[in-house]
Amino acid sequence: MQPKEGPTTILRHAYAVYPPMAMLAGMQLDVFTPLKDGPMTATALANVLDVRPEKLRTLLYALVHAELLLKFEGDRFANTPEADAYLVRGRATYMGGTHELYSDLWGTALKAAQSIRADKPQAKHDFGTMSDEELGAFFRGLHAGALATGKQLARTYSFERFQSLLDVGGGSGGLAIAACQCCPNLTATIIELPRVAPIAQSFVDEAKLANRVQVLVADILERAPEGRFDAAVLRNLIQVLGPDSARRALRSVGEAMRADGSLFIVGHVLEDSRLSPATAVGINLVFLSIYDEGQAYTETEYRNWLSEAGFSDIRVQYGAAAGGASIVVARKKD
Repeated sequence: MQPKEGPTTILRHAYAVYPPMAMLAGMQLDVFTPLKDGPMTATALANVLDVRPEKLRTLLYALVHAELLLKFEGDRFANTPEADAYLVRGRATYMGGTHELYSDLWGTALKAAQSIRADKPQAKHDFGTMSDEELGAFFRGLHAGALATGKQLARTYSFERFQSLLDVGGGSGGLAIAACQCCPNLTATIIELPRVAPIAQSFVDEAKLANRVQVLVADILERAPEGRFDAAVLRNLIQVLGPDSARRALRSVGEAMRADGSLFIVGHVLEDSRLSPATAVGINLVFLSIYDEGQAYTETEYRNWLSEAGFSDIRVQYGAAAGGASIVVARKKD
C-alpha cells in the first residue's frame, strides 16, 4: 500500500548525519583555533592548516550550515560564540579533543546490526587487550568531560562539605582532579584497573595534585576499597556492567562509605518507558557493540539496586550532567 506522504522521516534521518560529520572533521583539523583572533579567508586558514583551500572551503561551508562557523563577505569565516568558547585549543573550556571519543562512538554505532545478529559486541571495549595508544586516545577523549563533570558536581552539590571522595572507575582522574581544584580541603582516592591506573596517575601528576589525589589499583567487583569516605562518585561505570555486577558494585561502594555519606552516579539513565531521554536511547545503540551486558538502565532498576545496597533519599536528575548524561543522587543510610 502506497502511503499518502513521502519518505520524509527516512530522508530527514539520512541527511541529518552530515552536520555532525562536519563538526568532527573541523575538530580533527583544528579549524577553530586559528580563528580565535577573528575572521580569516578560506585561503589564509588553509595556509595555516597546511591544506588545499579548495578542499577546506567545502568543509567551511558545511560548518556554517552546522552553525559552528559564521560566513562574511570576501570569503571570510569566523567562529560562532559557542565554537570560540569550546573548540579553540587552549581555552579552559576546550572540548576539541573529544573528536577521538566521537569517532569511536559513532563508528561503533554503525555496528549495531552486526552485534545483534552475532549476539555479541562487534567493537568490544576491553581495556585488557587494547593497546597503550588506544587506551590513551580513549581516555584523552573522556578527560575534558570528566573535568567538566567534576567541577559541576563540586559546585552544584557543595563538595566543600566533604573531606574525602572516592572516585570509582575514575578513568583519566579528571573528575577527582576538578573536584579537588574546586575544594582546597578535599582529598580523593581513585580506584581503577591495572591498565588504566597509570593513565589516571599521569593526569594527576600533570595537575600537580599527587599529594591530595591517590590512585589505587582495585576492582570494585571483587571487594570494597579500604577506608571510609564522605562521598563517592561513579561516572560512566554502572552502564558498562551487567545487572548482577551493577548490584555487586553498588554494595561494595556502600560498604566503603560513612553513614549519611553522599553517592553520585553520573551516566545515561532511561525513564521507565525506555523512550527518553533521547541521549540515553541513542547511546544504547553504541553499548550494544562495546559491552557484553552493559546498557543505559531505567530509573526503577537504579532505585531497586540502591535500596538493596543500603541507600535512601534517591533522586534522578535527567540530563543534568555535562554532555547530556543524568545524575543519580543517594544517601547512605545510618
